[in-house]
Amino acid sequence: MDYKDYYKILGVARGANADEIKKAFRKLARKYHPDVNPGDKKAEEKFKEINEAYEVLSDADKRKKYDTLGPNWQEQFGPSPAGSRRTYQYSGSRGGTPFEFDPNGPGFSDFFEALFGRNNANGGKGSTGGPTRDMRRRAGDNIEQPVEITLQEAYLGGSRTFNIQSTEICPTCQGTGETNGRLCATCSGQGMVPRNKRIQVKIPAGVDNGSKIRVAGEGQPGIGGGPRGDLYLVITVKLDPAFERKGDDLYADVDVELVKAMLGGEVPVPIPDGRRMALTIPAETQNNRTFRLAGKGMPRLRGEGAGNLYARVKVVLPMQLSIEERALFETLARSRGVEVHP
Repeated sequence: MDYKDYYKILGVARGANADEIKKAFRKLARKYHPDVNPGDKKAEEKFKEINEAYEVLSDADKRKKYDTLGPNWQEQFGPSPAGSRRTYQYSGSRGGTPFEFDPNGPGFSDFFEALFGRNNANGGKGSTGGPTRDMRRRAGDNIEQPVEITLQEAYLGGSRTFNIQSTEICPTCQGTGETNGRLCATCSGQGMVPRNKRIQVKIPAGVDNGSKIRVAGEGQPGIGGGPRGDLYLVITVKLDPAFERKGDDLYADVDVELVKAMLGGEVPVPIPDGRRMALTIPAETQNNRTFRLAGKGMPRLRGEGAGNLYARVKVVLPMQLSIEERALFETLARSRGVEVHP
């Protein structure tokens, strides 16, 4: 049984990273897909071959085993049993020439089965483990896009309209990268063109930095009619000068006049939705004392209720005292035994 050089099949170096392997596979898959080459037996065989190569090189465990065994794999691994492979006929979705598939895997070769076993040919499932992977259709890649929102938006939730960027199959060459044997001028041979779209997205209340909002079907296009991938909006919440956030709890500094701190009274506390609520503080409230406003913090993203809002008192000392006010402070000082300098 001949050794298969999967790196050569995909046209990548042996040290290629995952992104380079994926890019090479997608380019070849678009070029040799049976739907693009109806009735072309060589294209169908090539398509099966690049799928098999990608199956191995995109899987870290399979790739490690493949690299370790190398071209002299039979000396280390032993030949596969003869007659272990059975096939059946499958015709393309457009009535193309039938080609062979393994009943327990998507058309992988004897070489693949010898190295990884038949159970690995359908994602690690046995013959009764479920349907085989469809090599003709592949879902598109998911994409991520950063989005910045205000604390108020994170507090209230709501809808926002965003501009998103992805790609779509080139309408001129239908993803092959070529027209009439020449490089496609529309996509410069990439098979894909930029796609810009405005979408309205619901922002759930309680999102935080790093939260991801999934928008189904707005990722990269699939191959062979496969579904588009998904878009994930990665949230960043702008810093708000009025609030400090710690998980679902919020902290706010509240200015309190000296007289009110001494005698007690009501002070307004800001809330991220723009309102203010009255907080009653007792007489002789000290600077930096913190009051808890239960349930007035951030809504819990995964669960009921909300965090707490903590109001930290910042006593504001009076300035530009009048003669009468200074006299009152001097009287207070003498009554408390404090020496006052003129």
